[in-house]
Amino acid sequence: MLDSIEICAGAGGQALGLELAGFSHQCLVEIDSWACATLRMNRPNWNVLERDLRTFEAINFRGIDLLAGGVPCPPFSKAGKQLGNSDERDLFPEALRIVEECQPKAVMLENVRGLLDTVFDEYRANLIRTFKKLGYHAEWKLLVASDFGVPQLRPRVVFVAVESNIIEHFHWPHPAMHLPATVGETLYDLMAEQNWHGAEIWRERACDIAPTLVGGSKKHGGPDLGPTRAKRAWAALGVDGHGIATEAPARDFVGMPRLTVRMAARLQGFPDQWNFAGKKTAAYRQIGNAFPPPVAKAVGAEIVQALNSAAKRKLRLA
Repeated sequence: MLDSIEICAGAGGQALGLELAGFSHQCLVEIDSWACATLRMNRPNWNVLERDLRTFEAINFRGIDLLAGGVPCPPFSKAGKQLGNSDERDLFPEALRIVEECQPKAVMLENVRGLLDTVFDEYRANLIRTFKKLGYHAEWKLLVASDFGVPQLRPRVVFVAVESNIIEHFHWPHPAMHLPATVGETLYDLMAEQNWHGAEIWRERACDIAPTLVGGSKKHGGPDLGPTRAKRAWAALGVDGHGIATEAPARDFVGMPRLTVRMAARLQGFPDQWNFAGKKTAAYRQIGNAFPPPVAKAVGAEIVQALNSAAKRKLRLA
């Protein structure tokens, strides 16, 4: 397996996907205590460092195969003020510092769709220029989770940089040839686990993929599925987006059900075996901020292919 470092690891969506792609994580850096508890609960063998990224030094990991992570999205989100590098939460400069310290063969960072807005054209161009000076070829790509089997729209921007001598071997993953399951198909068994009489009718109504799960911000008073427009989209699927339920609908429940934490996690592409620390508000925030594991796996697999192909070519030329 190839080695990696994960920064801003969150609840482990990207880390899990990259593990499935063939990476072994040497350390995972995350500041949120609940997210760290989640990582340790699911992968006791992972080296989880609970700290501010600004205090992390990567000198000891020089030459690592991959540096990956999901730097905070509020500086670029349409839901915020889009302050970019004027936002104190912008951690791209820290990611650059860590790249200089550990000199990985490849870098993979994900963020929100807003990063591709015109207002950030110069910001993105500057990052690409900086990586070029460090010896990397870098690209941005908008990937939609539903293209990789996730039953949710969730467009995310992925940044990949590889050493210049490797770029000829890297290709972005192709979308799956089949459509993802609908919300009804994905969640029917969970909605029906208490023998809810309305489960089958609900399954037929929830006949599309989910809108993007949001509500992962600590500024929210509690877990819900986003602003008014998002709640309307959920209502069209027969889901009450005004909160998260503790359990599935009871046998005689009447009305629109709410998602449970497990249901939200499944819509993000997490396996049911992946558990989340904390009560439902803390757990849902971790899920709402996550990068879907299947998308991370798809990109990670292409990076693995590129690194292995470059290594074989080097051996042939030696």
